[in-house]
Amino acid sequence: MMDSKVLLPEPEAPTMAAVSRAARAKWISRKIRRVPLESVTLLKTCSTEIIGTASVSERATELISDMTAFLVKTRTICLGTWDCNKQRPRCWLAAQKPQAGAGVLSGRILQALRTVALLFLLSALPWTALAQTSSAPAAATPLKLLVLGDSLSAEYGLARGTGWVALLQKRLLSEKSSATVVNASISGDTTSGGRSRLPGLLKQHQPQIVIIELGGNDALRGLPMNMTEENMMAMTQAAQKAGARVLLLGMQVPPNYGNAYRTTFEAMYVKVAKATQSPLVPFFLKGVADIDNALQFFQSDRIHPNESAHPIMLANVWQELRKLLK
Repeated sequence: MMDSKVLLPEPEAPTMAAVSRAARAKWISRKIRRVPLESVTLLKTCSTEIIGTASVSERATELISDMTAFLVKTRTICLGTWDCNKQRPRCWLAAQKPQAGAGVLSGRILQALRTVALLFLLSALPWTALAQTSSAPAAATPLKLLVLGDSLSAEYGLARGTGWVALLQKRLLSEKSSATVVNASISGDTTSGGRSRLPGLLKQHQPQIVIIELGGNDALRGLPMNMTEENMMAMTQAAQKAGARVLLLGMQVPPNYGNAYRTTFEAMYVKVAKATQSPLVPFFLKGVADIDNALQFFQSDRIHPNESAHPIMLANVWQELRKLLK
């Protein structure tokens, strides 16, 4: 009968033991030859403890070692792996050990078990590679920002791509950020409109950051202040409940609204920010509407900022937003 042997190559990468640092193993080449059954040596390989850095070829080497492990015990030839906890083999296949003098038969049994082990290995290798590929960490989900605003964020009267939200996306790209911005702003929208739209937007886009720029139209329409505050509070809490961080953009009203109303309106943003522990841009139009020659930054209606004002508005937002991006 022809002599047969299996040569196990050295692995291509180190092997790390998961149980303890001392359990690291140095791989060496082994030749397993056919020998009388009484002298077969059990190769103790704790395959359940090998993790992480092993390559597919190392897994194959390890699996061959396990599958060619034989134990002569109580007249049984056992093919299996070594149970490190119970200190005994786990038999996958077993055959009764022949009586003395049946050397040829015992050799055939041993060869058959080796063949079964090799076939099992060949069938398992694709699944081993697939398991290693599927266990690789998934790529991080890109950050998504949702802007919920009115005409100040909806590029009212401007060429597309020149408003502060579009400039924000360009700024993020220049900062090597993979974050994307979803502009859900509608000209003329109020806090009531934003509150009704927000749940659907959160479900659809699942943003990590929500920028709320609303309230100005509530003041222009003379809507009750307590309703505006309630809506702002509800929107902020809804976004936070969905797992998003919120940035509030505060607004101010002209002096002709009266000092009492003006003060209460400004304080409303501060109150909501403190109650929800959200960052706040105190005045979204700082440097645009509060300067001596403010008309240079407004369109002919004297209400909506022109294109030259939007970089300033973005700068106001960026001071607080960049803290949330870290």
